[in-house]
Amino acid sequence: MEPGLIIIIFIALFVIIFVSSGFKIVQQAETIVIERLGRYNRTLESGINIIVPLFDKPRPIIWRYKTQDVSGKQYVRNVTNIKIDLREQVYDFPSQNVITKDNVSIRIDALLYFQIVDPVKAIYEIANLPDAIEKLTQTTLRNVIGELDLDECLVSRDTINSKLRAILDDASEKWGVKVNRVELQDITPPRDIQEAMEKQMRAERDRRAAILKAEGDKRSKILEAEGMKESEINVAQGIRQAAILKAEGEAEARIKVATAEAEGIRLIADAVRGEKGDPVNYVIAVRYIDTLKAMVSGKDNKVVYLPYEATSVLASLGGIKDLLKN
Repeated sequence: MEPGLIIIIFIALFVIIFVSSGFKIVQQAETIVIERLGRYNRTLESGINIIVPLFDKPRPIIWRYKTQDVSGKQYVRNVTNIKIDLREQVYDFPSQNVITKDNVSIRIDALLYFQIVDPVKAIYEIANLPDAIEKLTQTTLRNVIGELDLDECLVSRDTINSKLRAILDDASEKWGVKVNRVELQDITPPRDIQEAMEKQMRAERDRRAAILKAEGDKRSKILEAEGMKESEINVAQGIRQAAILKAEGEAEARIKVATAEAEGIRLIADAVRGEKGDPVNYVIAVRYIDTLKAMVSGKDNKVVYLPYEATSVLASLGGIKDLLKN
């Protein structure tokens, strides 16, 4: 092969490689920061982009992440890339010890959801973005937890998350990062505190059970008393109604008897009105005879005393006899 042809082939290959290296394809939701001769030039958008080879170079990004394995051992992982992911990312921080306001040491696992909104600031304003976010989260978490008691920490997770998110979002704005959410995965108090909390919880359950039992007994006695009261009221009302009906019956019977007696007296008066007899003496005599019958009736022997006025009664009887003869 001739030397000139070899040179031409070499130049053609160089041109092809040079031109092909000037094409950069960026995926959706990703970007690349381009530097020209060491200075920031532009940020590539998603799609096909053209750069000047040898002069324009993507800025390499080296981020260090602290992670821990299943056994809890922590280690550092370095990630090198030229592309910046613009999607929301989650960072699982290793568990750390924090001290509450009442001097209780607790372990907290936190999750941070953040998103890079300005790639230029994320590269040039901070040396290692994940490490900076982790340190900022740790210090902020210690400050927030240090203002709360243990009980407040256990029941105020939403409040803690909101405070952390607001503080981290404001502090990381200069890094081109938007903190969307902070979540506390787990809050683990010391073992002795856990045992004390379990005893307190059992005591609280026992207290509630005793209160419910007492309230049940109280309600049962109240219902029983109300039942007895209603029963006695019903009995009293029945007795009252029976007494009223009996009194009304007796009164009605007496009225009917009196009416009959009055009618009888009236008939006697009409019968003797034209005669010489006195109807009053007749009535008195009849009542007297009835009284004598009641006095002498019975199984036991009785001694009958006739009052002094018996002569007048006998005279009335004689008048009745004369009246009947006429």
